[in-house]
Amino acid sequence: MTSADQSPRRASLELLRAEATDELSVLIAERLRAGEDPWDFMEDLPSVDELVVFMLRAENISADGGSRPSAARNYRVLRQIALDYPPLTKAVWRLLGASNTHRRWDATVRIDAS
Repeated sequence: MTSADQSPRRASLELLRAEATDELSVLIAERLRAGEDPWDFMEDLPSVDELVVFMLRAENISADGGSRPSAARNYRVLRQIALDYPPLTKAVWRLLGASNTHRRWDATVRIDAS
């Protein structure tokens, strides 16, 4: 078995975007069925590319045993996603620059105060 056989196979960006589009459409449909006003929630949803970045980030976290990443590791993971998928670079940098976002789903690693 060569080292190329051991590395995980990467999905194409088109496939990842199609999966993210499907996921977003399900989220929107569920919220609409629940009676929510689209004007109240649409801007809070991630873009398709942001959702792809989150899916790739989640795969990386899962592959690392599921432990919550430190801020430094989160930065490295997101930066690697941008290197592996150059068309996602804008979405990655948007997420990295969103330190005080109001979105609940953001990738910012926050230290829990106890």
